[in-house]
Amino acid sequence: MLKRGLELLLFASIAVGMAWASENPFIGEWKLNPSKSRIPDEMKVESKGGNTYAFDFGGGAETIVVDGSDQPGLYGGTTLSVKANGPDSWIVERKKDGRLLLRGTWKLSQDGNTLADYYREFEADGSTVVSMDYIYQRSGEGSGFAADWKSIKETMNSTFLLEVKAYQGGGLTFILPAEHSTRNAMLDGKDYPNPGGHSLCSIRQEDEHTLEMTDKAGEKVIDTQEITLSADGKMLTMTVHAPGQSKSDVLVFDRE
Repeated sequence: MLKRGLELLLFASIAVGMAWASENPFIGEWKLNPSKSRIPDEMKVESKGGNTYAFDFGGGAETIVVDGSDQPGLYGGTTLSVKANGPDSWIVERKKDGRLLLRGTWKLSQDGNTLADYYREFEADGSTVVSMDYIYQRSGEGSGFAADWKSIKETMNSTFLLEVKAYQGGGLTFILPAEHSTRNAMLDGKDYPNPGGHSLCSIRQEDEHTLEMTDKAGEKVIDTQEITLSADGKMLTMTVHAPGQSKSDVLVFDRE
């Protein structure tokens, strides 16, 4: 009798989980709509004299010599290199264990007030996984490439997908294939470890069409995301607020 009762209880819990998964409106495959999205960026380049510059891409300054050589960076054992490719062009590359992760081709306008960045991220086989073109405007002091650069236009050229799945019957899994990012959490506002164990994620359900997600590294908040679903369930908007950033990313996805 006990075994039979447990079997019935298990069946009931599975049935409830399946019903929840089928009814949860966030679950599905989503594709970024670049024309409706805005991904503002800011980067600071400071001259330290001679051919030495400090580059701050949002995670702290990395001071290197602009000579094209791979030099220690701040992010997870990576290296950073910057090479002059003419008087008004720089090639910026980040690598890990010798493998190219990303490349930015910077071109300074003739009047020096705008900077074009052709930004690419690469898979291990060398294929391009993210392709974006930025236009930045000079802000603050500096000359040449040295400035506080704030983007005024961002163009996503590559396909950017988001997949949302059920997690343990009552939570959600968010997968960004291009970033090899997976986040799992119940909808109770508590922190849950992400695969790999290097970060945490919490999700709180505000109402049927609104979620709040928080990403952390230890106790430090990396960003907070408000995720909203349109009334017809065909559009998902993710507004990303990062500490220290004056503008938020607004990612608009269409249901596939």
